[in-house]
Parts: sequence; C-alpha cells; structure tokens
Amino acid sequence: MQALFDEFPVILGAFWLTIRLTLASGLLALVLGTILAGMRVSPLPVLRGIGTAYVNIVRNTPLTLVIVFCGLGLGLVLDVSFSTSLSTNYLWLSIIGLSAYTAAFVCEAIRAGINTVPLGQAEAARAIGLTFFQNLRLIVLPQALRAVIAPLGSVLIALIKNTTIAAAIGVGEASLTMKTLFESHGDAVVPIFFGFALGFLILTLPTGLLFTWLSKRLAVVR
Repeated sequence: MQALFDEFPVILGAFWLTIRLTLASGLLALVLGTILAGMRVSPLPVLRGIGTAYVNIVRNTPLTLVIVFCGLGLGLVLDVSFSTSLSTNYLWLSIIGLSAYTAAFVCEAIRAGINTVPLGQAEAARAIGLTFFQNLRLIVLPQALRAVIAPLGSVLIALIKNTTIAAAIGVGEASLTMKTLFESHGDAVVPIFFGFALGFLILTLPTGLLFTWLSKRLAVVR
C-alpha cells in the first residue's frame, strides 16, 4: 500500500491524462458519429454507402490496430504532426484513433434512436417544405439523441476503458503508468493493480449512473 501513497501524484497525473483522452475523443466521436448516422439514413445512395462502409470496416477492426496505425502510420510514416513535443503529438494521434473508432459505435446508437422517431413526423416535416437535412437537424435528431442517452453512456464507458490501448504507442495514461509501477515496485503488484482498478471504477460507475438518470429525466414521452 505504501507504494500507492508514494506514487499517488504520478497515478493522479495518469488518470488525468485518461480523462483528457476520454473527453476529447468522446466529443469528436459524437460529432463524427452524428454525421455518419445522418449519412446512413440519407436518401442519397452514395452517402449511405460511405457511411455503411465506414461503420462496418471500423467496427470489425481491432482498436489496437487503429491506434498503432495512427501512431506509426500517421505519425512516423506520413509524418502527421500536431506539436513539436513528441508526447503531445502521440496524444493527439491517440485521440484521432479513439475518435474514429468510437464514432462507428456512436453512429449505430444514434441511428437506432432515429428509427424510434415516428415516421409521420418526418413526413409532416417534408410536407411543409423542410429539406432532408433540415428535417434531420430540427425534427429527428433532437428526439433521437434524447432516446439514446443510455446507449451513448455505455459507449462513453467503453471509451474510458479503451483509452488504455493508447499505451500501445507510448501515451502515458493509466495502464502504461501501472506497467511502469509494476517494474519499479515488484513487491506491490497486487495493491497497485487494485488501486488502478479502483480508479477506473471511480470513473466509470458515476458515469453510468449519470447517464441512467439523464435517460430517465430527458426521455421522450410518446
């Protein structure tokens, strides 16, 4: 236990990085996922095809491959750079990978919500002259997002846990820090593991409770 107290500032910094990864990736994934959901229900076959292909390919690709591609493929081979600092650059490359991967799941959650909106509302909107995108933005998406708060919460919880994959390209979030502490405190492996497990529990459990409460509070009354 003493190792946990001695290394508490390091552990706290690692979880702060995990939170930053989650928030940035979650926001970008929500935006991209919403766009993809709109494409998947679009009347244009080209947009539907692109959205469907993206979701099917990304959902069936291991996240580790996506993160390694972003770190090594984009970062080293294609020399994509966001900062002169190597750690900051890999942080943003990880955010890109996590966002691109999570967006596919956000898309499917929102598309399921779109399907819960009564068809008559969309037809009424078209009857008064709204375009597809106006209909989607003003009528369908506000109801769909309220209907899928709980599923989006599950996606966010999965994202929190998926941030550990960023360790594959050296981002010093919680799992990489835990590995480092294992190496420097070999006599305290079990307490360190349970300490980090408790940290993730503190992040995920309140998130699940919050989204459950929001889903009930903002539920669409039919």
